[in-house]
Amino acid sequence: MNEFSLEGKNALITGGGRGIGRAIALTFAEAGANVALTARTMNQLEDVADEIHSIGKRSLAFQADISNADSVREMVAGVINEFGVIDILVNNAGISTTPFSDPLSDAAWHQVIETNLSGPFYCCRAVAEGMKSRHSGSIINISSISGAMATGGSVAYNSSKAALNMMTKVLAMEWASYNISVNAIGPGWFETDMSKNSLKTPEQRAKAKEGIPMGRLTDLRDLGLLAVYLASPAAEWMTGQVIYLDGGETGAFL
Repeated sequence: MNEFSLEGKNALITGGGRGIGRAIALTFAEAGANVALTARTMNQLEDVADEIHSIGKRSLAFQADISNADSVREMVAGVINEFGVIDILVNNAGISTTPFSDPLSDAAWHQVIETNLSGPFYCCRAVAEGMKSRHSGSIINISSISGAMATGGSVAYNSSKAALNMMTKVLAMEWASYNISVNAIGPGWFETDMSKNSLKTPEQRAKAKEGIPMGRLTDLRDLGLLAVYLASPAAEWMTGQVIYLDGGETGAFL
């Protein structure tokens, strides 16, 4: 089914060295895309780049801090210099907690908001010029069920993801005339470096499953497959949507 192919497309994935970013990167490569990866540290990016090369696709690794607008501009320029164009952007880099002891401190708030909201905005802005000139492009923001469900103890994280959802909808409306699709995926419980501390024990895992109508966790590859669809010609008429991949967990809230 050619409509689901990413053959010949160039993708940029932030936070691509592990977890969700890695899963999407590898699935994109399987679907035919060349993939540029970015994160604040290089070692994990290079491992994923090697895996992509073994699939037979090109891959680049760039060190960048997405919370810094200048760093984002340099990173996007570097990818374009190597690939020529960026057809697909996946804003995956994000944080859920901070090293600050007080989660309500100014520092903790700004760190989460700058990474989870300002960072994706900077990346969208940086790739938009090229996408507009070609009248073609796909942007996928990785949100969270926390953007729709209130949970205690994570005001900055939940707020950042709720705002990211709205940013997705507004940019989709503003850029629709340029044939740029902007959508978001809201993952539920997946086993990643970010969530592993909440799934350490059998009791924690059982509690997580209790809130999922399907009663089970699933594999990160499921996120990669959904991202492939949203980035492919099969989804050319879909934009401004936030799709929750969560086993039904947000069903009662939306």
